[in-house]
Amino acid sequence: MNEQKRIPERAAAGNTLRGYAHGFVGFGERWFPDAYVFVLIAVVAVAAGAMLHGASPLTVSRAFGDGFWNLIPFTMQMAFVAIGGYVVAVSPPVAALLHRLASVPKTARGAIVFVGMLSIVVSLLNWGLSLIFSGLLVRAIARRTDLRLDYRAAGAAGYLGLGCGFTLGITSSAAQLQANAASIPQSLMPITGVIGFSQTILTWQNGVVIALVMLISATICRFTAPPPGNEKTAAELGVSLDDHSPVSEPPRRPGDFLEFSPILTILVVLLASGWLWYAFQSGNPLITLSGLNIYNFVFLFLGILLHWRPRSLLTAFSKAMPCVAGVMLQFPFYAGISQILTHAPDGQGVSLSHTIAGWFVGASANPTSFSFLVGIYSAILGLFIPSAGGKWIVEAPYVMTAANEVGAHLGWTVMVYNIAETLPNFINPFWMLPLLGILGLKAKDLIGYTSIQFMVHFPIVLFVAALLMATFSYAPPMQP
Repeated sequence: MNEQKRIPERAAAGNTLRGYAHGFVGFGERWFPDAYVFVLIAVVAVAAGAMLHGASPLTVSRAFGDGFWNLIPFTMQMAFVAIGGYVVAVSPPVAALLHRLASVPKTARGAIVFVGMLSIVVSLLNWGLSLIFSGLLVRAIARRTDLRLDYRAAGAAGYLGLGCGFTLGITSSAAQLQANAASIPQSLMPITGVIGFSQTILTWQNGVVIALVMLISATICRFTAPPPGNEKTAAELGVSLDDHSPVSEPPRRPGDFLEFSPILTILVVLLASGWLWYAFQSGNPLITLSGLNIYNFVFLFLGILLHWRPRSLLTAFSKAMPCVAGVMLQFPFYAGISQILTHAPDGQGVSLSHTIAGWFVGASANPTSFSFLVGIYSAILGLFIPSAGGKWIVEAPYVMTAANEVGAHLGWTVMVYNIAETLPNFINPFWMLPLLGILGLKAKDLIGYTSIQFMVHFPIVLFVAALLMATFSYAPPMQP
């Protein structure tokens, strides 16, 4: 009798979820281009906009070429954020930690919430580490024979850090860029100045937002997890949970000895530790980590130490390279877009970014309404340009100019951008790709869950972010 009652419930819940996911993924498969195509569309659209604004084609072309390589230092820095996270996540000590963490949840539903919360917490430290760590944790929990874990819902929970977490932490591309004078493009410096972490991610207002998104995420994970009997395990989805890790081999020739010995690792880490002690001996360590070079130095040498032997580190580093291909290819185009916006003026010497800033000012009655506009605009643009750092370079010239005109706090304007722009990651599979590779799934398997996260988060967090703007006072750009 109980089974007869459960079958209609199972069919209704399953049909609703599968119908929603099928409709969204069907649209995406038919119309959604590759992320690189989005960059090209953005270049063409901005160039056309600048010419319609009055700039000559030659002026636009020169601005694009002049700005193309402006972000090379920042591009390499962001690439190493991803590489460092990957290298640390696949190290033997972290693998042992994953095994212990996988035994913590007592129920399948609790495991999904557990993965989601860890994904967000880790993303506050390193988005690359969050993505890889969460995927490996889901696989470790799925190997348990005492739980029937819905592999799709757990995988979607592992993506929460990229959907609503990482831009609120120290790997926020926009906050990192604005905190480092050397990373800020020359065209942007007069508009924003240097904005330290104390004005962005280290504010109590950001702590409120972090607590809110974790509460919302946990609630959604709990209530969208399939009920007992409706789960789809990894085995039922045709996913193998074997590690397929290469078997360690001893050195085959005398020249291989140092690759399999920790001697050089110990010496190099000791050498690096002196510099790290010097860098962290004064001031708040989180402020010190706001420097991308210091941040990446810490994670790279942590990975070197955790892998212990050079051969293990080299293998992990090589496997991490596909994770940064999109960053390396796309960021120069974003730099070119930024230069067109700010350095391709019309006949009166007015740039397109200046005109767009005027639209923001005209539509904003006060800093609170300005925050709503920035949040909505950033979320929409984030659907088409899935790169927090690259998109900030595109938006910052006119958004921050408008913030100065309206009197909105510059640091919290950066955070409004951070809060809003990452949400479209829930429905844009660009950053899902490394996670999907680890899980052995396709985007269609997760979208049905992550899109629900997007729909609930979007109105709530934008409303709260706009209200929190009223707790700040405007201060003009601080030049280095």
